[in-house]
Amino acid sequence: MNTGSTEKHSVIHYFNGTPGDFPLPEKFTFPFHYQPHAISLLAVEKLQSHLEVQQNWVHNFGLSASDEAVIGKMFGVLVVLTRDDRIGYLAAFSGKLAGRNHHDGFVPPIFDGLADGAFLNAGMHELSNINEQIRTLQTRKPEGFEEEIQSLKTARKIHSNRLQNEIYDQYHFLNQAGEEKSLRAIFEGASYKNPPAGAGECAAPKMLQYAFRHRMKPVAMAEFWWGQSPKSDFWQHRHFYPACREKCEPILTHMLAGMELEDAP
Repeated sequence: MNTGSTEKHSVIHYFNGTPGDFPLPEKFTFPFHYQPHAISLLAVEKLQSHLEVQQNWVHNFGLSASDEAVIGKMFGVLVVLTRDDRIGYLAAFSGKLAGRNHHDGFVPPIFDGLADGAFLNAGMHELSNINEQIRTLQTRKPEGFEEEIQSLKTARKIHSNRLQNEIYDQYHFLNQAGEEKSLRAIFEGASYKNPPAGAGECAAPKMLQYAFRHRMKPVAMAEFWWGQSPKSDFWQHRHFYPACREKCEPILTHMLAGMELEDAP
């Protein structure tokens, strides 16, 4: 992504000028109800301009005619100050983009379940094998097949739960003090039985994690929807949205601990 960065494939995209050239907010964005600050709007303008012209990957946002399934996507920007007092922004997308977790110009995922040799691939393969065995028994119906199917379903549930817990254990989140907390600990503290599916995959936690890991100071953030909505009219192209409370509020409560936040509008 070439948006003013001095490095061709840098994850941080620098603004032209020094921090003193820009009006910066005194407090960080309250992520659950906000009006984007001017510096966030500048970062959003640069990212959206890139999305309109980039040709490094193909994702059907539903902005042109296509027979493929439409998958709009939430994107985010996080304006930061680096340790050498330069100002720029980080960018992230929720979940996967064009079937991948990694793209030039975007921060990496907190956990990459698509990595070659990852335990998740092996675990999903095992689940597929169990499902195939169940389908075969249901089709052929050999003697005693009902009991064997029940046994396989029990094994599938045990394996699925174990795999999900192993996924949870890969997610650990930082805050500005360098304190790390696991996904399960965060949601246990918020009185959830288990973290919801996709927790930790939204744009805001990804960007904050990268900033804290590389000792950058978060200044402001904004998240917007890009593309058509696949299910309802709630998501509107280019519109700004707050961080989701179900998945993100417990995580961001930990990640933003100790930071001064703007009052909710």
